[in-house]
Amino acid sequence: MTQGSNGALDPARDAADKKIWVTLTALPLMIRLEWPFHQSTSGADFWVLHGDVQLAASDGLHAPVAVNLSQTVREVMPSLEPKDAEAPVINALRKEVDRRQIEFLKSGKLLPVAFSSRHYDFRRQQWVFGKASDETMAEFVERKVYWETRLGPQQGEKKKVWIADPTEAQYLQTTPTHLLEVAARLVAAQGLLRIEGDYAEATQGLMNQAERFEKARLAAFEELEKKHAFERG
Repeated sequence: MTQGSNGALDPARDAADKKIWVTLTALPLMIRLEWPFHQSTSGADFWVLHGDVQLAASDGLHAPVAVNLSQTVREVMPSLEPKDAEAPVINALRKEVDRRQIEFLKSGKLLPVAFSSRHYDFRRQQWVFGKASDETMAEFVERKVYWETRLGPQQGEKKKVWIADPTEAQYLQTTPTHLLEVAARLVAAQGLLRIEGDYAEATQGLMNQAERFEKARLAAFEELEKKHAFERG
């Protein structure tokens, strides 16, 4: 079980470590963060949070990361506690995976990840990770519900998946309400989900499409591998 920032066992943090975070490029991830942030010991003016990004549904592939928070972004954050920092950190890591900047290996070296002003719009005072279209959101919802149902804590069991999650809305640059509307209009209408309040449950029709979701995952991983293989020469 994960320890909280005060050193005590933290069931909430342990549950967060097991949550499935799907990327826009179709990769399911599990992200473990070792709270709290601490100031860099190298003399540089930034804060560091260590973690590990695991590629779910793979044979132990992962990427140890050091999230480096710049002073500029630190000044706009209410605090460095998980309640304020967890969502943008998770989304910054997902965006780095989308950009193919993170390589997954069975035993990787620590990868520094910049958590900087490129993820924050100072004029509008909000996090920006790229605006998704309604069609992209609908596809994202399908993948989210499928992978959380298949790989979540109760693997394979019917479960309610939180669609109106503010972290997901931030990642897609929308609102929880709009994300839920998209799920109801473009996904539930096809009989793939059952919507109840802010949650959705996969139908058998969605779970029967495992081949489609696995094909998308493998294609995304192959593209990521090609990029890093090219860089290695």
